Amino acid sequence: MPALKPRAPGIWFIAALLSSAALAGGSALAADLYSDAVAQPGRTAADLKRDAIDHPAEVLRLAGIKPGMRVADFLAGNGYYSEMLSHIVGPSGHVLLLNNEAYEKWSGKRWQDRLKDNRLPNVEHRTIDVERLDLPDHSLDAVLLIKVYHDVYWVDKDHEWPKMDPNTVLNEVARVLKPGGTLLLVDHSAKAGTGSADAGTLHRIDEAYARADFEKHGFSFVTNSDVLRRPDDPRDALTYEGPMVGKTDRFVMVFHKQ
Repeated sequence: MPALKPRAPGIWFIAALLSSAALAGGSALAADLYSDAVAQPGRTAADLKRDAIDHPAEVLRLAGIKPGMRVADFLAGNGYYSEMLSHIVGPSGHVLLLNNEAYEKWSGKRWQDRLKDNRLPNVEHRTIDVERLDLPDHSLDAVLLIKVYHDVYWVDKDHEWPKMDPNTVLNEVARVLKPGGTLLLVDHSAKAGTGSADAGTLHRIDEAYARADFEKHGFSFVTNSDVLRRPDDPRDALTYEGPMVGKTDRFVMVFHKQ
């Protein structure tokens, strides 16, 4: 009896291999995009120092920001994330570096140094009223709120930070995002069950409260990450000055607009 010839792989098997290779290649390209945004030349020494604390490539990769997107860096301060977003969205994309007047004062206009001489031509700075965003409905592919969500609940007794209605702010964010658009949320963790009570005193907010708040305003939870977790943080100290600077436990969540 003649020896049996081995069967050639079925078409479905070959297709599966090709598909797997394509997916692997796509993931590698995506990973390079975010890592390259962090590694691009010309970033300041202060930004490079912050990278070790904020892990921006991992955070942006989780959000899946893509070339060609129109993205808002909401209360962006000096534009640390705006610069990396500029690289990621590329020349066909657009980044809005948004601050209200109080954040402009806090950042010391450092965003101006970042944007001077048109070094980031696809980044546009605007000074905004967070309760009345001067943007069309469904005009953004993504919005980033990096360590600023708690500020919508903060009331400054010295009147340096304007009182605002959190419902109005989140409704505005939802209004300007396209259906299916991405919201990336990073903030300092408060103790579980405290809701928004520590937003002003400690500049922290409860993670479960945050998730429920965005879900209530038309966002669907997609995923989260432990990349910024610090289990040693007792969550009872101020976040922006003193011994906890750069050492806070932070939650990272991604939502899609319904």
